[in-house]
Amino acid sequence: METVVKKKGHPKGLYLLFFTEMWERFSYYGMRAILILYLTKKLVEGGLGIEEGTANLIYGFFTGFVYFTPLIGGWLADKFLGKRLSITIGGITMMLGQFTLFAINTQVGLFLGLFLLIIGNGFFKPNISTLVGGLYKDGDERRDSAFSIFYMGINLGALIAPIVIGIFTDNLFKTTNADGSITYGYKYGFLAAGLGMLLGQLIFNLFAQKFLGDLGRKPVGKVSAVIDENQLSKNPETGEILTPAQEKQRISVIFILLIFAIFFWAGFEQAGSSLSLYTEKYIDRGISLPFVGDFTVPTSLFQSVNPFFIVTLAPLFGIFWGTKLGKSISTPVKMGIGMIILGIGFWFMLGAVYERAANGDINDTANKAAMMWLILTYFFHTIGELSLSPVGLSVVTKLSPPKLASVLMAVWMLSSFVANIMGGFIAAYVEKLGAGDVFTYISGFVMICGLLLILLNRPIRKLMHGVK
Repeated sequence: METVVKKKGHPKGLYLLFFTEMWERFSYYGMRAILILYLTKKLVEGGLGIEEGTANLIYGFFTGFVYFTPLIGGWLADKFLGKRLSITIGGITMMLGQFTLFAINTQVGLFLGLFLLIIGNGFFKPNISTLVGGLYKDGDERRDSAFSIFYMGINLGALIAPIVIGIFTDNLFKTTNADGSITYGYKYGFLAAGLGMLLGQLIFNLFAQKFLGDLGRKPVGKVSAVIDENQLSKNPETGEILTPAQEKQRISVIFILLIFAIFFWAGFEQAGSSLSLYTEKYIDRGISLPFVGDFTVPTSLFQSVNPFFIVTLAPLFGIFWGTKLGKSISTPVKMGIGMIILGIGFWFMLGAVYERAANGDINDTANKAAMMWLILTYFFHTIGELSLSPVGLSVVTKLSPPKLASVLMAVWMLSSFVANIMGGFIAAYVEKLGAGDVFTYISGFVMICGLLLILLNRPIRKLMHGVK
């Protein structure tokens, strides 16, 4: 029995969630683009003057814990609050966190602001993703495409944010002191991030009822005890309702894929820490622009390269996944390919390291590598991300029993929690071991993991019971 639902177009609620997530990601990626610089720059330069190794650990723990608290926020939403109220609580809390970073430029303000961002993200992140899945019934083939569109919203925000924030910090609010030193306007970057979060919340709360109806208003734990067939997990190939044992097997797949995702994100998230610091010190950021002349690209602006490639390439991936060939590729294989391509991306950073070694002293900050190495790294990392991240979000909504949707989405995000903390420790060792060695180790390890996941495709598929 075939239960695939074929419909054209998408519900308007998807686009509301698209713009809500876009502005939330504008807020998050805007502050993330300048965070490592704010931590490490001297006080006179507008930073906090924290040693690089310590700063990388702070960055890693922060970006890790924003993906831990969704486990708590998802559970509270499912049991007590409902997804929509949780999104509002999370958005307001994150906004207050950004404004704290703006108003209190001390280590006390830093940790208070980061704490609020961690808590707020816990309420926001798992619930908006599961609302996307909730727009579609079981077997609706539009769901994968919906997550690709939603993922574009994430990355559109991530694309715009470093550009706007970079203008705020390196141009509009940059000041030159009497001794010639420069003070960057990092605190105004946090202000812009907070205003973006405010705009996202206004959009969501003004239009949620109109475009979402009652979706996400009530917690799952308080819904009527009458069994709704739509709330039962089914095998999309046969239409049969799954047994509890089969549901557990599906859930086990989420945990298996999560382990591999950890290693992917540990490598990928070097973009905001070790790659940013390497870019600041060792990449030639000077360009010549028509009507502008010589221009130094702000380091934070490179955080827009990945989302630019996402927005550009995501439609192509969406089209390809919809083809006969694309549909034939299973989720474990897609994710394995993504890990291999991530590893290939680090080869180009090795190119930057070898170029500098050929030109002279690798510890000399005047010895720069070509910008193209970094661009190519981000290009391949983007292809790897598109093969893994939206695919992962989609498959979690397919494998999860409806009553556990938010909690298991939060569990999936634990991969980023562990990965970012791991990534912080990895970044802290770049200066000690050398960038060349660290990038080599990361590349080799994630490629081996990708090959292993592809080899495990068949036994994993058996546990998925009809989900591809």
